[in-house]
Amino acid sequence: MALNSMTKNGLILAGFALVTTGLIAITFDGTKQRIAEQRAQKKLATLNEVVPPELYNNPLYMDCITLDAPALGDEAKSVYRARLDGADTALAIEFTAPDGYSGDIDLIAGVSVNGEVLGVRVLTHQETPGLGDKIEMSVSDWMLSFNGKSYDEDQAKRWQVKKDGGQFDQFTGATITPRAVVGSVARTLAYVKANQSMLFNTPTNCQATAQTGGQH
Repeated sequence: MALNSMTKNGLILAGFALVTTGLIAITFDGTKQRIAEQRAQKKLATLNEVVPPELYNNPLYMDCITLDAPALGDEAKSVYRARLDGADTALAIEFTAPDGYSGDIDLIAGVSVNGEVLGVRVLTHQETPGLGDKIEMSVSDWMLSFNGKSYDEDQAKRWQVKKDGGQFDQFTGATITPRAVVGSVARTLAYVKANQSMLFNTPTNCQATAQTGGQH
């Protein structure tokens, strides 16, 4: 009887363990899906900050490519293509400034087909709060200083902070961060200018799977 009781209790415990494991797995899958959807919504919101929604009616989030380009950083970057009624209008391109004060600064820029900056936003950074974090829109509007500007090799010297003879303000007590961002934006614009046709015409190869589909 004691043996049967032990076996019965063991089976009950095993059953509870299986049920608990199943519930955890279901919860994990549900949470994973919600996290993916939240990330997709955040990415789409950021895309709409650098590419005005009125410039596209294609599924921006899904019309993208992933590529390796040293000018954009060491790791593969994503490029999103904006099209209006089938016509190319703008690109949203991810890139990295590798020389920030505290390390890499990951950014994204919207660039029109005419090479004009539509917007630049920081994605991730580790710059010093109160100094280098002025690259965040929630802290200052410094990033808006890129809007409407384009890159021309003949005017390359203007793509520096004022301390270096350029047109962009530096931060009080923190020149390294804005210098890194300005330089990386300039390199990215030069890359887009030299590779625009390829960027628009390469078949989609990114892994975007958001149910939002990038619609606006």
